[in-house]
Amino acid sequence: MEIPVNTFKRGIYAGTQQIGLWCSVPSNFTAEILAGSGFQWLLLDTEHAPNELPIVYSQLQACMEQPQTHPIVRIPWNDPVTIKRYLDAGVQTFLIPMVQNAQEAKAAVEATRYPPKGIRGFASASRASRFGRIKDYYERAEQEICVLVQVETQEAVDNIEEISAVEGVDGVFIGPGDLSSSIGYLGRQGEAHVVELIEGAIRRITAAGNRAGILTPDETLAKRYMAAGTIFTAVGSDTGILARGSEALARRFL
Repeated sequence: MEIPVNTFKRGIYAGTQQIGLWCSVPSNFTAEILAGSGFQWLLLDTEHAPNELPIVYSQLQACMEQPQTHPIVRIPWNDPVTIKRYLDAGVQTFLIPMVQNAQEAKAAVEATRYPPKGIRGFASASRASRFGRIKDYYERAEQEICVLVQVETQEAVDNIEEISAVEGVDGVFIGPGDLSSSIGYLGRQGEAHVVELIEGAIRRITAAGNRAGILTPDETLAKRYMAAGTIFTAVGSDTGILARGSEALARRFL
């Protein structure tokens, strides 16, 4: 049995725009539906969603039916024990929240690597190795693992070149909600100052030789950020689609 190819990682390194959807509904049923929608990646959130490892495990299984759509998991914190458990479940791409500096970025990478490059614990028959059926898993796992770190404060933006330069950081994701809050624009992600700060950060990530990403359901902003250089861009969320879509349907009849 062969190790699954990380199509998302291949795509961002090739410079091909990867369009994604945020998934906060903790359900394998909805994950399976969304995986067939045509997005190149789905973000399975465990930070700001009532989602836990057993559900994510089933969501990963649901996504296997649509290999063109790559599941990414945002873990709740930059914690090596949490990362280890999700690695064993078969997660290949991680979004690590609230990374403030190069040291924290390096720690995130090390949590995904076996010794001597890191501290990942050894498991002989986890889902990651398809229960021991991928014979060369331990030698090849690193090349299919993708680490995305999330920049969400002014401090992190100030350190963006150092974060981008950390070996093993495959992408730098800007969290517009927390970033706007950290500079005094709580809930106002579309303010001109916030947008200009984000565009500048995207350009700095790209200039540093890394790959930039973001989430915004605002189509105009999404296109602006892609023009500035994002290479992986989430353009909406399952909860947003469900809430706004159901509201629009109700308004047509009520």
